[in-house]
Amino acid sequence: MTAPVVLVLGFEPFGGDSVNPSAEVARRLDGETCGRHRLVGELLPVTFAGAPEVLARHLDRHAPELVVALGLAGGRAEIALERVAVNLVDARIADNAGLQPIDAEVLQGGPGAYFSSLPLKSIRTRLQALGLPAELSLSAGTFVCNQVFYWLAHLLATEHPQTRGGFIHLPWLPEQAGNTASNAFLPLESMLLAVRSAIDCALHDTAAPPTVGGTLF
Repeated sequence: MTAPVVLVLGFEPFGGDSVNPSAEVARRLDGETCGRHRLVGELLPVTFAGAPEVLARHLDRHAPELVVALGLAGGRAEIALERVAVNLVDARIADNAGLQPIDAEVLQGGPGAYFSSLPLKSIRTRLQALGLPAELSLSAGTFVCNQVFYWLAHLLATEHPQTRGGFIHLPWLPEQAGNTASNAFLPLESMLLAVRSAIDCALHDTAAPPTVGGTLF
């Protein structure tokens, strides 16, 4: 009997970087197991035109039980557990194909937003217990990460209703932080521990505890 799949998605480098930690994590986790589940790592292009199509192919090919999409949020100090994807593209920089859409919809006529189906509060509790910096985030940005998060949630809602999934933003790797004065980076091994733990939590602890996660502003 074929093991059920957990699909881990990362992005290729963008914005002048030569590396993207989300891609490194997806590559390293490819072929690992979590209980009876097999982890499959795949990459997405940082292009508005190509990412949704490649995402759909990966979902159709692997028929995963769980999807954890990863992206880079350079400058954030915490692992950001994204709660909501919005139907908006407003690119601060061009994508890897040179496109820079402004004030556009991710999906014309689609819902204004979709929410993650991962147990994010449980994941946050698990990561913080491991000494890893983790936060609930209400903004996945308006670049390709948010677009993929939105499309993922839309495809799960409309074509893969038995699959759960969501999006997690990772900080810079130490070599990407350069000479910045902040500590907004994490070693790759810490990111791997975080994503492995998030997957285990999502598979085995689906009831989010009634802990505070809101904000006043």
